[in-house]
Amino acid sequence: MKIALLGLSTVLIAWGAPLSYVKDVQPILNKTGCTSGPCHGGAKGKNGFKLSLRGYDPEFDYRAIVHEMAGRRWNRTEPAKSLILLKPSMELAHGGGLRLEAGSDRYNLILEWISQGAPFGDPVSGAVTKLEVTPGEVLVEKSGAEQQLEVIAHYADGSRRDVTKLAGYSSNTPQNAEVNEDGVIKTLRTGESAMLVRYEGKLSVINVTAVTDRGGFAWKPVAEHNYIDKHVNAKLQRLKILPSTLAGDAEFLRRVYFDLIGIPPSPAEAKAFLADKAASRQKRAAVVDRLLERPEFVNHWAVKWSDLLQVNRTKLGDKGVWAFRDWIRESLAENRPYDRMVRELLTARGSTHRNPPANFFRFTKEPKVAMETTTQLFLGVRMVCAQCHDHPFEQWTQNQYYNLTAFFGKMAVKSGDNPDEQVVYDKREEFDILHPKDSRVMPAKFLYDVKNIDLREDALRESLAAWVTSKDNVLFAKSLVNRFWSYFFARGIIDPVDDIRASNPPTNPALLDALTADFREHDYDLRHLIRTIVNSRTYQLSYATNEWNESDDINYSHFLPRRLSSEQMFDAIHLAAGAKPKIENVPDNSLAQDIPDPAVGKGGFLDVFGRPERQTSCECERRADVSLVQALSLLNGETIAEAIADPEGRISKLILGGANDRKLIEEIYFATLGRSPESAELDQALTYIAKGAGAGVGRAERAQDLMWALFNSNAFLFNR
Repeated sequence: MKIALLGLSTVLIAWGAPLSYVKDVQPILNKTGCTSGPCHGGAKGKNGFKLSLRGYDPEFDYRAIVHEMAGRRWNRTEPAKSLILLKPSMELAHGGGLRLEAGSDRYNLILEWISQGAPFGDPVSGAVTKLEVTPGEVLVEKSGAEQQLEVIAHYADGSRRDVTKLAGYSSNTPQNAEVNEDGVIKTLRTGESAMLVRYEGKLSVINVTAVTDRGGFAWKPVAEHNYIDKHVNAKLQRLKILPSTLAGDAEFLRRVYFDLIGIPPSPAEAKAFLADKAASRQKRAAVVDRLLERPEFVNHWAVKWSDLLQVNRTKLGDKGVWAFRDWIRESLAENRPYDRMVRELLTARGSTHRNPPANFFRFTKEPKVAMETTTQLFLGVRMVCAQCHDHPFEQWTQNQYYNLTAFFGKMAVKSGDNPDEQVVYDKREEFDILHPKDSRVMPAKFLYDVKNIDLREDALRESLAAWVTSKDNVLFAKSLVNRFWSYFFARGIIDPVDDIRASNPPTNPALLDALTADFREHDYDLRHLIRTIVNSRTYQLSYATNEWNESDDINYSHFLPRRLSSEQMFDAIHLAAGAKPKIENVPDNSLAQDIPDPAVGKGGFLDVFGRPERQTSCECERRADVSLVQALSLLNGETIAEAIADPEGRISKLILGGANDRKLIEEIYFATLGRSPESAELDQALTYIAKGAGAGVGRAERAQDLMWALFNSNAFLFNR
């Protein structure tokens, strides 16, 4: 039988139904905000009264109400005079304002509970096992539409209740659709939103989509290169969004060069690709295959992995930096399966010089840090919130936080025989990870069950590594493909990429599931994943929008331009100018993507344009913003000025080689933008250079001006 907890509370009371704190009162305190962070659920509580955040610890809260202050917060003989009622109803002064109106259903239910002796109840049978939310999805074709949600809680004892009035609601994009405290959704404009429904530690997410019928829309079937396009197009058709046309060959080539090898195509490479008469799809696939085998592919992706694994000499020492970086490069060069890479990291022991993966534990030597980094980096799960209390937006509990931390309890790091060398080992003596609330020893336990993975007490890190990388642990593959997707599309299917949770749903679940399954089926082959993504039609779409997709930025209907990374920009400037990079403490002719860590070139161009210091494993540490300091660096900074004016650079060689004005301009365009100048651009450039001769200004200086202008254009600064 389904019972509505509120609205029918008078019926419950009339029946004399037994009430409990766990099942009846705690949900009211959570709904009214008493257990929220700004109120009594804060770290120190309010005015001497502290409850657990969002009621995650009902036993603690019950003791605070019933036993603290010598039981003064409830009154057995005169229940209506209980402080737990007088304060929130404002019959006595209350800093939190009116939270519970006298005579309301909620007030009366708590009053009856006190009259029954304030029983705690059975926390096992009273536990919520599942939330059932109706409807499961909302799709409307106009803004301003409303939809009432119904929320049914299923309990361990088999009972059900309508808890719509007591559930908590929030929208991840309230500018598109909002939801009130009673669970009524209202769409405000065209777009997508996810509604989080929360009740007693259980969560459910309802996707809300508002599609505006602007008239005249007609879906136009397009070619699909692989399953990515199938899932993207299915959603676009449903949302009445037309994808952009394909990017031109020059646009595609520059894009895929930066994305796969971190540098632009040379003028000769660009000209050869554009001159190739093969079918566009065929020659694009061929260039992808070639790029995946280039040494620069290893260099470029080593930068990304070095960011994530915090390859930084302030933590690893000089020798450790090179050893760890070389292991990363070796792994990429041989296309080592991703699961093997992760197992080598998580189970590493011994010298950080002789066994480079052991450097992973130089910055995660504390058990808590090791656990948090492992789950965030390899599972996309942020456990840090559960250190002090159950996770407020996910199923993870404080107990699970310390159970998972126990896998690293025996791991320790000590100094080695050589300078900067450290040794990772497992302590022989007993170790304890204690729960902060009651100091009980927390045993190692997996976050959730995975088939065919057993926990061995004598090999905890090996057990954890097997669990993390298991093909049945869907989060392992999902977090990686989601992260890699963001490298090509400016955002993850789940974004942020390292915050996978029910309350942060994917923009295209079917696409994410397909990518995950394909990655697992191909044995965690990173190059296969990359090849699949860049060969899709979705990746090869133009950044130019049409009337149907101009407001879309989450459904991949067009390419989203991304500012070049600091290394890409630095290298592209020097390669385009034909200048030798000036980087101290690295071999001659090294590019920025060859630099081992942020200590090289510190404080210069690379840092100005967002190079991370590698102090965390968060993608957010690398900045892609645009600032005034960056603009000034581009306008009159020495990096660009010296590269352009290099006496042995491209412009000098072209002029000394006898290139006429047209040839000079075309080469500059190909070097900087990967294409020939358009007709208007060519005419303007020819006029500018010709005027220089009459003004007594040399061709070289005018050509340098042209290259400088192109370096400052969006066409150069962005990968689009």
